[in-house]
Amino acid sequence: MPPNLTGYYRFVSQENMDNYLRALDINVVLRKVVCLLKPDKEIIHTGDHMVIRTITSLRDYVMDFDLGVQFEEDLGPVDGRKCQTTVSWEGDQLVCEQLGEKRNRGWRHWLEGDRLHLRMTAEDEVCVQVFQKVK
Repeated sequence: MPPNLTGYYRFVSQENMDNYLRALDINVVLRKVVCLLKPDKEIIHTGDHMVIRTITSLRDYVMDFDLGVQFEEDLGPVDGRKCQTTVSWEGDQLVCEQLGEKRNRGWRHWLEGDRLHLRMTAEDEVCVQVFQKVK
Protein backbone atom coordinates (compact mmCIF):
# COMPACT_ATOMS: atom_id res chain seq x y z
CA MET A 1 0.00 0.00 0.00
CA PRO A 2 1.46 3.41 -0.94
CA PRO A 3 2.17 5.92 1.83
CA ASN A 4 -0.20 8.78 2.63
CA LEU A 5 1.70 11.97 1.84
CA THR A 6 -0.71 14.31 3.65
CA GLY A 7 1.20 17.04 5.46
CA TYR A 8 2.92 20.39 5.35
CA TYR A 9 6.58 20.36 4.31
CA ARG A 10 9.22 23.11 4.56
CA PHE A 11 11.99 23.57 2.01
CA VAL A 12 15.40 22.16 2.98
CA SER A 13 17.53 22.09 -0.17
CA GLN A 14 17.67 21.87 -3.95
CA GLU A 15 20.16 20.88 -6.63
CA ASN A 16 20.36 21.87 -10.32
CA MET A 17 17.29 24.14 -10.46
CA ASP A 18 18.86 26.62 -12.91
CA ASN A 19 19.67 23.94 -15.51
CA TYR A 20 16.23 22.36 -15.08
CA LEU A 21 14.55 25.74 -15.72
CA ARG A 22 16.84 26.36 -18.69
CA ALA A 23 15.63 23.06 -20.20
CA LEU A 24 12.09 24.49 -19.91
CA ASP A 25 13.20 27.64 -21.79
CA ILE A 26 12.65 29.90 -18.77
CA ASN A 27 14.34 33.28 -19.27
CA VAL A 28 17.45 34.10 -17.24
CA VAL A 29 15.80 36.74 -15.02
CA LEU A 30 12.97 34.44 -13.94
CA ARG A 31 15.42 31.56 -13.45
CA LYS A 32 17.46 33.68 -11.04
CA VAL A 33 14.32 34.63 -9.08
CA VAL A 34 13.03 31.05 -8.92
CA CYS A 35 16.42 29.77 -7.74
CA LEU A 36 16.18 32.12 -4.75
CA LEU A 37 12.72 30.89 -3.70
CA LYS A 38 12.32 28.45 -0.84
CA PRO A 39 8.95 26.82 -1.55
CA ASP A 40 6.82 24.95 0.95
CA LYS A 41 4.60 22.01 -0.01
CA GLU A 42 1.18 21.18 1.32
CA ILE A 43 -0.26 17.83 0.31
CA ILE A 44 -3.79 16.61 0.93
CA HIS A 45 -4.09 12.93 0.08
CA THR A 46 -7.54 11.34 0.39
CA GLY A 47 -7.91 7.93 -1.24
CA ASP A 48 -7.31 8.35 -4.98
CA HIS A 49 -7.57 12.15 -4.87
CA MET A 50 -4.70 14.53 -4.17
CA VAL A 51 -4.09 18.24 -3.93
CA ILE A 52 -0.48 19.42 -3.97
CA ARG A 53 0.14 23.10 -3.25
CA THR A 54 3.55 24.62 -3.88
CA ILE A 55 3.69 27.80 -1.81
CA THR A 56 6.18 30.61 -2.47
CA SER A 57 6.45 34.33 -1.80
CA LEU A 58 6.12 34.91 -5.58
CA ARG A 59 3.02 32.79 -6.31
CA ASP A 60 1.41 29.51 -5.39
CA TYR A 61 0.83 26.59 -7.74
CA VAL A 62 -1.94 24.05 -7.10
CA MET A 63 -2.31 20.60 -8.64
CA ASP A 64 -5.71 18.99 -7.96
CA PHE A 65 -6.09 15.53 -9.50
CA ASP A 66 -7.29 11.95 -9.28
CA LEU A 67 -4.60 9.29 -9.35
CA GLY A 68 -4.29 7.37 -12.61
CA VAL A 69 -6.57 9.76 -14.54
CA GLN A 70 -5.03 11.84 -17.33
CA PHE A 71 -5.91 15.55 -17.27
CA GLU A 72 -4.86 18.73 -19.03
CA GLU A 73 -2.47 20.61 -16.77
CA ASP A 74 -2.09 24.34 -17.33
CA LEU A 75 1.54 25.12 -16.59
CA GLY A 76 1.07 28.76 -17.57
CA PRO A 77 2.38 30.00 -14.22
CA VAL A 78 5.50 27.86 -14.67
CA ASP A 79 6.49 28.04 -18.33
CA GLY A 80 3.39 29.00 -20.34
CA ARG A 81 2.68 25.48 -21.60
CA LYS A 82 -0.13 22.97 -21.27
CA CYS A 83 0.45 19.24 -21.12
CA GLN A 84 -1.39 15.98 -20.62
CA THR A 85 -0.57 14.85 -17.11
CA THR A 86 -1.03 11.54 -15.33
CA VAL A 87 -0.02 10.94 -11.70
CA SER A 88 0.15 7.41 -10.30
CA TRP A 89 2.02 5.25 -7.82
CA GLU A 90 5.11 3.24 -8.71
CA GLY A 91 5.71 1.34 -5.50
CA ASP A 92 6.19 3.96 -2.76
CA GLN A 93 6.85 6.79 -5.22
CA LEU A 94 4.24 9.20 -6.57
CA VAL A 95 5.12 9.61 -10.26
CA CYS A 96 3.92 12.33 -12.62
CA GLU A 97 4.26 12.11 -16.40
CA GLN A 98 3.70 15.38 -18.28
CA LEU A 99 3.30 14.83 -22.03
CA GLY A 100 3.75 17.91 -24.19
CA GLU A 101 6.41 19.95 -25.94
CA LYS A 102 9.26 18.93 -23.65
CA ARG A 103 10.70 15.41 -23.72
CA ASN A 104 11.08 13.49 -20.46
CA ARG A 105 9.05 15.99 -18.42
CA GLY A 106 7.67 14.96 -15.06
CA TRP A 107 8.44 14.46 -11.41
CA ARG A 108 8.36 11.96 -8.57
CA HIS A 109 7.78 12.37 -4.84
CA TRP A 110 8.83 9.93 -2.13
CA LEU A 111 9.33 9.92 1.61
CA GLU A 112 12.47 9.04 3.54
CA GLY A 113 11.48 9.32 7.18
CA ASP A 114 9.99 12.81 7.66
CA ARG A 115 11.65 14.15 4.50
CA LEU A 116 9.76 14.54 1.25
CA HIS A 117 11.94 14.24 -1.84
CA LEU A 118 11.00 15.69 -5.24
CA ARG A 119 12.88 14.75 -8.42
CA MET A 120 11.85 16.87 -11.44
CA THR A 121 12.96 16.12 -15.00
CA ALA A 122 12.82 17.96 -18.32
CA GLU A 123 14.79 16.94 -21.37
CA ASP A 124 18.11 15.66 -19.92
CA GLU A 125 18.06 17.81 -16.77
CA VAL A 126 17.20 16.66 -13.25
CA CYS A 127 16.45 18.90 -10.28
CA VAL A 128 16.11 17.48 -6.78
CA GLN A 129 14.40 19.24 -3.88
CA VAL A 130 14.07 18.06 -0.28
CA PHE A 131 11.42 19.15 2.23
CA GLN A 132 11.04 18.48 5.97
CA LYS A 133 7.58 17.54 7.28
CA VAL A 134 6.45 20.04 9.92
CA LYS A 135 2.81 19.00 10.40
